[in-house]
Amino acid sequence: MRAGSEEEVAEAIRVARGPFRIMGGGTRPVGRTVTGDGLDVSGIAGITLYESGALTVVAKTGTPLADLEAALAAEGQRLAFEPADWRGLLGTEGEPTVGGMVAANVSGPRRVQAGACRDALLGVRFVDGTGAVVKNGGRVMKNVTGYDLVKLMAGSWGTLGVLTEVSLKVLPAHEATAVLVIDGLSGGEALAAMTKALRSPFDVTGAAHGPMGTLIRVEGFAGSVAYRAERLRALLAPFGAVRVESAPEPCHSLWRAVRDVEPFHGTPGDVWRLSVKPSDGPELVRRAKAREAILDWGGGLVWLLMPEGEDLRARLGAFSGHATLLRASEETRARIAPFQPEPAPVTAISAGLRARFDPKGILNPGLMG
Repeated sequence: MRAGSEEEVAEAIRVARGPFRIMGGGTRPVGRTVTGDGLDVSGIAGITLYESGALTVVAKTGTPLADLEAALAAEGQRLAFEPADWRGLLGTEGEPTVGGMVAANVSGPRRVQAGACRDALLGVRFVDGTGAVVKNGGRVMKNVTGYDLVKLMAGSWGTLGVLTEVSLKVLPAHEATAVLVIDGLSGGEALAAMTKALRSPFDVTGAAHGPMGTLIRVEGFAGSVAYRAERLRALLAPFGAVRVESAPEPCHSLWRAVRDVEPFHGTPGDVWRLSVKPSDGPELVRRAKAREAILDWGGGLVWLLMPEGEDLRARLGAFSGHATLLRASEETRARIAPFQPEPAPVTAISAGLRARFDPKGILNPGLMG
């Protein structure tokens, strides 16, 4: 069914006799296939409050992300965490929605400086697995007292509740951007260059390495950006020739390629996403023997293009971090857990949370393994 309001979602869940497959824009089919009736919440849309002076926006979760970003841009503002568009990576169509962004905690290259989607989330409103409407900071149900609802819902992939409205912190848009590009570095050399830039006092807002080269980004007022770019050019000169891109389109294109993992678009193979200690990134790439690799977040986020059907975790063995199988066939996702298996104590906590928020087990059951 396609719900047009929060009340319709609550009623559908209250009378449900089986599981639901929660759907928004349908652009992020990550995790195991959910068997159940579709519950489409893309009709619950619209910006309900926007106080640009207070740097706050409230939107219903079916709102197309493009509509929200356009409204912010009209006021010279933006979502600081730079949400990615995975349609090209996952081969999907449709429109990414605000709810899908929050449910997946989608955070782009600027996370190294501005934090994740979760960090910009100020409040949530959702329907839990009993059909009750819960609002962070408003009605607090006895069975959720003591939980940070905002943090729990970000990245829960619809397994704890059906998001209907979120409030987000926004920031002013940058006046200027400059990207420093170094070509030909190995993974280890790129890590050293990114680390040096991120540890500098020049407020780097992006550090990535891949087929597009090694990229360092600075943003802000034009004069400050020009000064910091030149200082960084001198700082990074020992690593090789450094060119500086400052025109808007090249700068946007370079970081869109990182944000949306464009080098993997339309290319056969499974896609894995690793969250690791930045210092471990290049070694894990070497051990993975990937077809292609991209390092983001200064090395803390690793994208790997792997042969189809291969269990990357088995190949890597033990490491500090977690690996998510983001793109693979349905058969592979049934055989290999898409999300990193949790240690027993964390599994117990997760099970307890789901028992409280979704006692009937009807919200995206099995999606996260």
